[in-house]
Amino acid sequence: MEHIGANIPEKMRFQRWKSSPLATIKGIIAVQRADLSESGNTNTTSERATFTLSGALLGARRAIPLALSVSAVGFAFGVLAHQAKLDVVDAVLMSGLVYAGASQFVALSLWAAMPLPVATIILTTFIVNLRHLLMGASLRPWFSRLPPWRAYISVFFMVDESWALTMGEFAAGGRDAAFLLGSGMILFIAWVSSTVIGQTIGAFINNPAQWGLDFAFTAVFTALLVGMWKGKSNILPWAVAAVVAVAAAHWLPGKWYIILGGTAGSLFGALSDAK
Repeated sequence: MEHIGANIPEKMRFQRWKSSPLATIKGIIAVQRADLSESGNTNTTSERATFTLSGALLGARRAIPLALSVSAVGFAFGVLAHQAKLDVVDAVLMSGLVYAGASQFVALSLWAAMPLPVATIILTTFIVNLRHLLMGASLRPWFSRLPPWRAYISVFFMVDESWALTMGEFAAGGRDAAFLLGSGMILFIAWVSSTVIGQTIGAFINNPAQWGLDFAFTAVFTALLVGMWKGKSNILPWAVAAVVAVAAAHWLPGKWYIILGGTAGSLFGALSDAK
């Protein structure tokens, strides 16, 4: 076990995708909440959302390209799960129940420690996923009108990619809340299945970065970033999110840069729209 503990940090060098570039992108994405909620378009928040099978299927189709990249990240997670001595059941349970790539990689990096630092893993996971508060708040104008079981099932499948696709769909005039469920389920299937594959053949791959798997997560968020560009008005909020995230990553311990970058970008965007 000591041998594993010594090697995992080196083999997980590709986790640098959680450094400032990823934090920047997540902060940038969070800015869109302000763009939609503060834009003064009262029709956006007053229309009742539908929840149909066609909406779910549309979301699923839109998510297929992203599912390919998500599969690469899930495959990398499965490989590292195997190297951390998680069996296939453990790996599947983590991917299926947690369903949050960044926090899963963080937890995996701590998994080799003995005794297992349960409190540290829980706290770190909570901090890394704080951005979901902003993401969930941005969906409330539409999802608060749904029956609770539909809303809660849908947000279980909410990840950065499915959220970004859904907000883009709403910004374009779509009002079918099942879009989030459909896109999230496709990404969920891709994530869990690729975890199984990665864990199964992990014994044959010593360094995921050698195969370019370290760039998969960055590629996903770069694609989302390009799709959410609305023009020059995005430059300053995105820049604020980037600067705050980079500064927080440099000066603060842990993963606070994610929530601080996202919050700073959102507040700046909201204040800019209010002027």
